[in-house]
Amino acid sequence: MLASVFARPLQKSRRITLRNFALCILFIFGASFATVTLGQSTSAPASPAPASPPSSSFPKDPGVRGIAVNAGQPLASVATSPGASDFFANGLLRFQEIESVQGGANNGLGPRFNSNQCSSCHSQPAAGGSSPNANVFPFIGPNPETLVYSLDGAENTLPSFITPNGPVREVRFPFFLNSNGSVSSTPDGGVHDLFVISGRSDAGSCNIQQPNFAQNLALNNIVFRIPTPVFGAGLIENIPEETIYANMIANSQQKQSLGISGQANRDGNDGMITRFGWKAQNKSLEIFAGEAYNVEMGITNELFQNERASPDEALAGGLPANCRINPTPEDATNMTPSQYYLVPSDVVQFAMFMRLLAPPIPSTTAPGGPQSIANGSRNFNAIGCNMCHTPAFQTGPSSFTAGLSNVTANLYSDLLVHHMGTNLADGVSQGAAGPDQFRSAPLWGLGQRIFFLHDGRTTDLLNAIQQHASSGSEANSVIQNFKHLTPQQQQDLLNFLRSL
Repeated sequence: MLASVFARPLQKSRRITLRNFALCILFIFGASFATVTLGQSTSAPASPAPASPPSSSFPKDPGVRGIAVNAGQPLASVATSPGASDFFANGLLRFQEIESVQGGANNGLGPRFNSNQCSSCHSQPAAGGSSPNANVFPFIGPNPETLVYSLDGAENTLPSFITPNGPVREVRFPFFLNSNGSVSSTPDGGVHDLFVISGRSDAGSCNIQQPNFAQNLALNNIVFRIPTPVFGAGLIENIPEETIYANMIANSQQKQSLGISGQANRDGNDGMITRFGWKAQNKSLEIFAGEAYNVEMGITNELFQNERASPDEALAGGLPANCRINPTPEDATNMTPSQYYLVPSDVVQFAMFMRLLAPPIPSTTAPGGPQSIANGSRNFNAIGCNMCHTPAFQTGPSSFTAGLSNVTANLYSDLLVHHMGTNLADGVSQGAAGPDQFRSAPLWGLGQRIFFLHDGRTTDLLNAIQQHASSGSEANSVIQNFKHLTPQQQQDLLNFLRSL
């Protein structure tokens, strides 16, 4: 990761030429089993599987699966789809390129930002994944936010909640502060970027300040988000709306008995189901990429064309003029390319890279052995986990590549938002998703993920499961069912999840 953050392009170009950076390694999820298609219901719940031969008297998270990383590869059909390999490779290079403010090959960073390249945050265990860690897969870690805050003379203080072994974090303040420094009743909920460009050699006279994170921490007015993995994202994008809806209304009696009532988040323009992000707030991969480019790195683009002020700056009139440095959009369609795959903007190519990424391949043997994994899969369905974490969907026809067209996506998510109760509530609303609602996180790739839940609060899978239970959570009955399993049955379920 250190090499990636400080790498310099081997070939000049942001938009017109290929750039070559050392690969960062990232992660997400990949798995198997029951398929949901339009008009088809999932099967009735099975009884919990008999316990595997006992390994201990209490369940324990097996930890990050240590076998070879198989995430970060393109869909198999990319190799045989004309032009697809070029678009995937170029999208990956752009995903890894390092941004500067002005005067470089890749301009537009800031004036507020969380990192300086997509792959620095989406790096575990391969490009496209989630937060790295200095101790797990050490050739990827540490947290890149501990490396970029003072890069090129930037005048930033590293917030106390950003550590080498901790997750990459995005910060939101649930409420604005009053003029006297107390917490107001006016909702904020917007992203307050960690760092500013002030002091950098390419920042000109811009001299804005970081948010007062210490003050908001003291006031308990701060919540975190970690990066969502994007492996298999093209499959998720290509699941028909009707299929998601059919699954939402399937098994209604069982869901009602468990207290599960997930709903779709919907786009405010066309009313269709949105599906990307922790609250399923983004409809498409291009919108997802464009928002992140603007919010996380401060780079204006054809979807988000204006330099972004922090929420409190926006209320006070916006960014100072000397911090609006470049013509906008800073990322745009390339008018004079040397190769056809260089025509699209970075945002389009980021989306293409994510769209063509294959999901990780689950293990059939580790951890715990094949029988334990099989028993754990049965227990997962028997106690009701599959009512929110739908094992699989069928995609629709695709005009991109055969690997996206009419295939099974083993994502383990219903792509709906659910009430997760007081313990996990972050106080932020996005679209139709309220303060305690989150999308059922896809579980494919879970075996090599380090940090869990929307804010990365735990690295222990068992603890992450337990934290699903609190007042108002739709998962309460399922967690009670989990507690009623024998210790070995719980261990089998944990082994199954870590096999994904």
